[in-house]
Amino acid sequence: MSEIFREIDEELRRDNFLKLWSRYGRYVIAIAVLALAVAGGIAAWRAHQLSERQAQSARFASALALARADKNGDAATVFATIAKEGGGYSILASFENAALLAKAGDRAKAAAAYDRIAGSNGLGPTFRDLAVLLSVMQETPDANPKSAIARLAPLTAAGSPWRSTALELTAAAQLKLGDKKAALEIYKGLADDLTAPRSLRARAAEMAAALAS
Repeated sequence: MSEIFREIDEELRRDNFLKLWSRYGRYVIAIAVLALAVAGGIAAWRAHQLSERQAQSARFASALALARADKNGDAATVFATIAKEGGGYSILASFENAALLAKAGDRAKAAAAYDRIAGSNGLGPTFRDLAVLLSVMQETPDANPKSAIARLAPLTAAGSPWRSTALELTAAAQLKLGDKKAALEIYKGLADDLTAPRSLRARAAEMAAALAS
């Protein structure tokens, strides 16, 4: 008797399934097709992105090779193109392009290029501060030292990876303003700072000795 009831139950389930399938089957198929299409599109997009990154990497490497061969004009053209494209190498290309301008002796354009990097949206604080630091380093002799000191101030905070260099540039700007006392204090601090690079500490010690004499 139990087998009869089980068969009846299975028939009812089968009948209900067929009714549901006849009513909603086409939607289930449409959703499945859509899911497959989305998955295929995502896979294709990822493959495209990987291909783009690989191509950009190759062009970045070729630009570096051109720069090493002193073909700076050709290298700058490639770096500028990569910088405009966005992607993983765009920021590095922007820095390289600015460095080529500095190497060519065009300090004003180099500083402007670094300023554009510093103002880029989505740029991390480490790269942004580095761009500010390099921009200040490229400022022309007639630049306002007060402006340099103000721009460098955030970089001199404890924990900044550029603190030592920013302080050294700040001391130089103070000297340009004629404030030997302020410059001397900075140089003394740098000379005693064990976290600063050895060469920078040596320069600071020499400057402190010269200013104290």
